[in-house]
Amino acid sequence: MTDNIAGKVIVITGASSGLGAATARRLHKEGAKVVLGARRLDRLEALSKELDLPDGAVIETDVTDALQVQRLVDGAVALHGRIDVMLNNAGLMPHSPLERGRIADWDRMIDVNLKGVLYGIAAALPHMTRRKSGHIINVSSVAGHKVRPGSAVYAATKAAVRMLSEGLRQEVKPYNIRTTIISPGAVESELPQSITEADVAEGVAAFYEAVAIPADRFARIVAFAIAQPEDVDVNEILFRPTAQEL
Repeated sequence: MTDNIAGKVIVITGASSGLGAATARRLHKEGAKVVLGARRLDRLEALSKELDLPDGAVIETDVTDALQVQRLVDGAVALHGRIDVMLNNAGLMPHSPLERGRIADWDRMIDVNLKGVLYGIAAALPHMTRRKSGHIINVSSVAGHKVRPGSAVYAATKAAVRMLSEGLRQEVKPYNIRTTIISPGAVESELPQSITEADVAEGVAAFYEAVAIPADRFARIVAFAIAQPEDVDVNEILFRPTAQEL
């Protein structure tokens, strides 16, 4: 699997824990040059030390700020000379019924889950179009395919990521750029901890405890998409724990 991963410069947002950190570990192990962004710099620095990354390979990044995302991508290019893969992974999931009117949570989901992906695309795309090479991977969710009560806004942001990614796929064909949407089910991460409603959080935590699979399972999916030959464009992957019904 490592043939088309080794040596690639891969930028990962939301890399301080969960899916992002697990993916950084796997891709680094397979020979990639990872550059990691997240808000929690202390965790990034600990991960950098664990992986023995070079100076400048971790950058404090809030994906709701387009300039910070640009700084992350430009930092990767300054360090390694290019960007081969952009993994827009940062996300949060503060579920609640719409009738509770958690507008601040709605705004955060739109800012992180959707606008954060747009900012990642905006930062990476000029570098990739100039080289006529690259791969943009956007993280959606099973919720982007199937909405449930209490998940309406989260599902809307993740469905939007899918539509955005498909539009991107069509637009970048002249530049030989690959695009992938990954829609995971319940995978161990800090997503449930972003839920602000105590009763909802309790239910989601119980669900994750019952069925969630380790974060490395997501990392394996990312590695699979990247590792394919350059003439193979894996556009969408939907996966769940075998035990997950919904």
